[in-house]
Amino acid sequence: MCIQNPPIVKLDTKVLGSLKKCKKLSLSTNMIDRMVSLAGMTELRILSLGRNNIKKIEKLEDVASTLQQLWISYNQIASLDGLACLTNLTTLFCSHNQIKSFSELDKLKANEQLRDVLFVGNPMYSEVATKEEARIEILRRLPNLKKIDGGFVKPSEIEAAAQQTSTD
Repeated sequence: MCIQNPPIVKLDTKVLGSLKKCKKLSLSTNMIDRMVSLAGMTELRILSLGRNNIKKIEKLEDVASTLQQLWISYNQIASLDGLACLTNLTTLFCSHNQIKSFSELDKLKANEQLRDVLFVGNPMYSEVATKEEARIEILRRLPNLKKIDGGFVKPSEIEAAAQQTSTD
């Protein structure tokens, strides 16, 4: 289901809760400023909230066991709190937000199924000199990843990340 015209400002918990068979919910390119409970959406696999005004990741507990992909790029998110409960999360697209430090990625260690991330465009990239250094820093913190910022992880990056981890 895709909803976006006219732009949505506020989500209605009752309406969303009635979408019991919905597997993909696309609410991108709206004016949503906060996440609401998704109780009742027992089959939700993909949640797309990109290009909104969301500042905080929250209220995902009701889809914690089913949600596999979360697309939240182009928002105003500064913290990765609220994701640890997503036990089956494999994909996190969180580019062009307000994440200021690579240390925020440590909050994703509980997401053991996470394989594909997108973080490019966040202020944390100013902590390193090159895109390659950023990829290694991300991989150092999340060693199970297969894709970072749209590119497959290379064996040389795995080795470099492992070396940095062992010298810390």
